[in-house]
Amino acid sequence: MREYYITKNDSGQRLNKFLEKAVPLLFGGMMHKYLRLKRIKVNGKRTEAAYRLCEGDAVQLYLNDEYFNAPREEEAFRRITQPQVRIVYEDENILLADKAPGMVVHADEHGDTNTLIAHIQAYLFQSGAWNPEDAASFAPALCNRIDRNTGGIVICAKTAEALRILNERIKDRELEKRYLCVVHGRPVPPEGVIENYLRRDEKRKQVTLHKTRVPGAKTAKTRYRTLASSGKLSLVECELLTGRTHQIRAHMASIGCPLLGDGKYGTNELNRPYRENGQLLYAYSLTFRFEQNAAALSYLNGRTFYVQHIPFVEKYFPNYHIQQDK
Repeated sequence: MREYYITKNDSGQRLNKFLEKAVPLLFGGMMHKYLRLKRIKVNGKRTEAAYRLCEGDAVQLYLNDEYFNAPREEEAFRRITQPQVRIVYEDENILLADKAPGMVVHADEHGDTNTLIAHIQAYLFQSGAWNPEDAASFAPALCNRIDRNTGGIVICAKTAEALRILNERIKDRELEKRYLCVVHGRPVPPEGVIENYLRRDEKRKQVTLHKTRVPGAKTAKTRYRTLASSGKLSLVECELLTGRTHQIRAHMASIGCPLLGDGKYGTNELNRPYRENGQLLYAYSLTFRFEQNAAALSYLNGRTFYVQHIPFVEKYFPNYHIQQDK
């Protein structure tokens, strides 16, 4: 027999929804069968699938071990003995992590489970901040994602309430994200807004830009400003006014200033002398600008968080200090 005690994170949801997450191998038909047979109970009593769980409820499952023993990607955190998490900020609701370039945020098509979320979950588990046995259907989750070769701030919600609020605020564009990148050449003008339409080619894993709307294209808008120039390179800050795949990379290339190290939207001829393995792009700043009620996260409104050390900035623009722009 397995027993789950319902915490605040799991309360308010239907029993069947909880079971779908807690025991994913228990398919719908079998779930309803075991409910009828009283092999699934709440507080020791027969319960309907539609029952809404309350904090403090005990869910008892009289099921065979085969429903629990299958390996799951979600268990990857248990295999990490020394979590690698660079924390920008943490409180009881959220964690802001500085993702290193080269690390994936979630398992990719190659099945790589050495991911940022696995390391964050391992860190929270080992520190005692999260116990998966206390909240079987909720695990700390990422609210945004960035490309493998891009570094910077990624938001992790530590509670179900924080995840819900942040997903809503991100959808309504109430979080301001700024990036630093090193580009070839000097943007002309040195600052401005690039706006056009972007269409994603799933087969090529690449985007194309269009001056007018075409089928499948979405509006893409980026504000940029040049912070410093040295030789053939410039340090540029970009603010995403829309959040499209590869938006900054495609936009900077469109004005003749592709990112250093970007082989997809730049050229090997320009990149070769610098021997960089990926685009030099970093999500270095995050500001919470809530326009609606953020409930339990209201205290974050107006706050800005920065990554202080970016290797490529220190390498190519050693005299530029991020803190001077606060």
